[in-house]
Amino acid sequence: MRVLVVEDEPFMAEAIRDGLRLAAIAADIAGTGDIALELLSVNAYDIAVLDRDIPGPSGDEIAERIVASGSGMPILMLTAADRLDDKTSGFELGADDYLTKPFELRELVLRLRALDRRRAHNRPPVREIAGLRLDPFRREVYRDGRYVALTRKQFAVLEVLVTAEGGVVSAEELLERAWDENADPFTNAVRITVSALRKRLGEPAIIATVAGVGYRIETAAGAGGDRG
Repeated sequence: MRVLVVEDEPFMAEAIRDGLRLAAIAADIAGTGDIALELLSVNAYDIAVLDRDIPGPSGDEIAERIVASGSGMPILMLTAADRLDDKTSGFELGADDYLTKPFELRELVLRLRALDRRRAHNRPPVREIAGLRLDPFRREVYRDGRYVALTRKQFAVLEVLVTAEGGVVSAEELLERAWDENADPFTNAVRITVSALRKRLGEPAIIATVAGVGYRIETAAGAGGDRG
């Protein structure tokens, strides 16, 4: 999952980004409304986390633009106010959830996971494909009943591949969905992470490489695909 966090307090923004990384959620930070709009114009995000009081276009204005775009991107509002009127106005703007500062990072992660599940309501919370069982809430993976210990980045990559349900995911999309905006587009990080992930998942190899296109979960029985 990749989220945009719009928060103008640097310490708070960094704490959120670091905490989300620990939960295998990639986060880009925007400290102003103008930066948020720029990032939204060039990146694909699963969820937007908006502080309402930011310099430039406000969080409310950003929310209105996201809703007007028709993207269907869920919005979680952050605010220091706990008044019902403030929450009501946020929901009227199109917010899907609300979190009042200060908050526990664990609650933010749970709310983001819930919004992501709601966004793709036709997907079960625990995803299963070709003998893999991936639980995004517990961050657990099993293959044929065997627990597989993964790093945060390996889990994030596998989650994107499993969500594609056997469809091909390009290296560029993996980099976009599992890393943040600071990732070097020319890095070998995707190839290295997929290679390590294959080893963790064991034989027969279940992640196939589609030459010149990307990667996919091999759903054909006993087939492991090209390992390149």
